[in-house]
Amino acid sequence: MVRNRHHVRYVILLLMALAIGGGAASASERWVTLQAINWVENPHNSTRVGPRGELGPYQFRPSTWRMHTRKPFALAVQRQTADEVAVQHYEWLKRGLESNGIDATPYNIALAWNAGLERVVNGRAPASAQEYASQVSNMVQNLQARVVANSP
Repeated sequence: MVRNRHHVRYVILLLMALAIGGGAASASERWVTLQAINWVENPHNSTRVGPRGELGPYQFRPSTWRMHTRKPFALAVQRQTADEVAVQHYEWLKRGLESNGIDATPYNIALAWNAGLERVVNGRAPASAQEYASQVSNMVQNLQARVVANSP
């Protein structure tokens, strides 16, 4: 099953990040959050363009993609390229939240990913985005608990 293969990949990346130390806690939370976003956004790994023009494992819209790369939007379906852009977008959202006095928790990152940074900063995220962020946040907590349970 594709989801399990990707799950194993991210658990391995998370364990590696935890083993490195230093800024690993931040990097590991980022990767777990991005994995959860991927599972909510594109659980079946569709490579088709979505109804609002979104594409790839993180369901980027063309405008979001162009914020972070000059690479063609068609590359959003390539996992490595999508991961690179996802990290950049995550960090951009994190900086935007923190500069506005909002904790960059997995919930708030997911909320901004879905509703947009401006809506989160202005307290105007719709209920659907809040449900999305709760789903992502719950997945993050479950993944982190699995990693802790499997740690030596």
